[in-house]
Amino acid sequence: MIVSVVVLGLVTVQRLAELVIARRNTARLKSRGAQEVGAAHYPFVVALHAAWLAGLWILAWDRPISLIWLGVFLILQGLRVWVLATLGERWTTRIIVLPGAPLIAKGPYRLLSHPNYAVVIGEIAVLPIAFGLFYFAAIFSVLNAAVLWVRIRAEGRALSAAPIQAAAFTRP
Repeated sequence: MIVSVVVLGLVTVQRLAELVIARRNTARLKSRGAQEVGAAHYPFVVALHAAWLAGLWILAWDRPISLIWLGVFLILQGLRVWVLATLGERWTTRIIVLPGAPLIAKGPYRLLSHPNYAVVIGEIAVLPIAFGLFYFAAIFSVLNAAVLWVRIRAEGRALSAAPIQAAAFTRP
C-alpha cells in the first residue's frame, strides 16, 4: 500500500509540475508570436488525464504493484524526459505553432513523428496494469486513442498550414 501511494503521489507531482512547465512554455511561445490551434479539444485532453489519475487514486492506492510493470513505467518516464528535454521550451500540453520555426528533428523525433504521444499511450496502459487494473487500462487506452485521433489530426493540419522552413521536413 505504501509503495502504491508513493508511486501515485510521484506521478501526481510530476503531472502538476508538467502543467506549470507547459503553461510557462506556452506563454513564452505566444510572446514570440506563436498561435494555439485545436483548442476546442484541449478540455477533453485535460479531462481524460485528470480522470485517469483520479481513477488510479480511487482504485489503486491500496493495491500491490508489479515491479516488472513498474519498471516498464519507469522506462517510459525516461523516454518522457528525453522528449521533454529534446523539445525544451517548445514542449507544451497544447498545440502551439511558432511560425517560421523548424520542426524538431533530433532526439526521439529522428525515430518517430509523435514520440510524446507514444509515451503517453504507454503510460495510460502500463501504470494501471502495474496495479492489476487491466480493464481500467483498456478503457482509458480506448478513450486516449479517440482523443489522440482528434489531436494528431489537428496538429497535422496546423503544421501543414504554418509557414515552416522547408528544411524542417527533412529527417536524417
